Amino acid sequence: MIGSRSVEGWGVLERAVDLARSGEAFVLATVVWREGPTSGQHGARAIYTAGGDLYGWIGGACAEPVFIREARDTLEAGVPRLLALGTSERFGDLPQGTTAVAMSCQSEGALQLYLEPVVPMPHLVVVGSSPLATTLAEVAGSLDWHVELVDGSEFSEGLLSDRSAVVVATQGHGDEDVLVAAAKATPAYVGVIASAKRGATLREYLLGRGIEESQVDTMRIPAGLDLGKTTHKEVAVAVLAELVQRRAAGDFLGAVLDVAPPETAIDPICGMTVNVSPTAHRLAVGDEIFYFCCPGCRAAFERDQEGA
Repeated sequence: MIGSRSVEGWGVLERAVDLARSGEAFVLATVVWREGPTSGQHGARAIYTAGGDLYGWIGGACAEPVFIREARDTLEAGVPRLLALGTSERFGDLPQGTTAVAMSCQSEGALQLYLEPVVPMPHLVVVGSSPLATTLAEVAGSLDWHVELVDGSEFSEGLLSDRSAVVVATQGHGDEDVLVAAAKATPAYVGVIASAKRGATLREYLLGRGIEESQVDTMRIPAGLDLGKTTHKEVAVAVLAELVQRRAAGDFLGAVLDVAPPETAIDPICGMTVNVSPTAHRLAVGDEIFYFCCPGCRAAFERDQEGA
């Protein structure tokens, strides 16, 4: 796992800003309550990214694997939550909606973490140089979306990801080539500003170029909510309204988590879930390898083996 536990304080927030600007999803965790002994301190922060990187520090060997596991769940759900870690008798009366994870950690400390998922704003590529294209780009930009306005001759599939939305507003100037290029990248949304008649022509062209019918069927031609006869500015609003609707449905999240979950094992002494890694506390007994949350649990297991 790449990252840096040495990042702390404002440095964690600076890293969060950098990640948000780069378009990578992550979870920001903040220690909002603690009861010692525990290495996590009030206000301590950590980040777990969609790519599996960990920055900052919210607790030691017992808390970290639980945080990673719960952070992954928080990213997939896209909803912030409060997480309580510790022995069950230390929880007391928890706020409604808190997720409690009992840990048999030898330090017997307790933490409450606020987990906040940060999902990038949608990436919108508007293709064209018409007034409609410019208006759409400007209005989407006012929503803090990541917007790129490019001419048809400058467009390529390299601009897109599975979270991108593409709106072709070339008004019939090279829209066929743009759509073929967009189809190669399989973005989350492809729409074309065109009449229904023009849309039928484009559909036949794409099928003739070997684009799968199922993929062509997902393209919105014409794009936008049907508002009847409208001006170009109103068409731009209608297209953006559809995109906002699709975003609310989660269509632009793509593959939020970019890495497989870490392999885990159960500590045979305390029952904690621990990550399996070259740096984990482990012990080989015959052909079997046991993993532990800390040296104390490993030592206790060794004593049990000697007494068996």
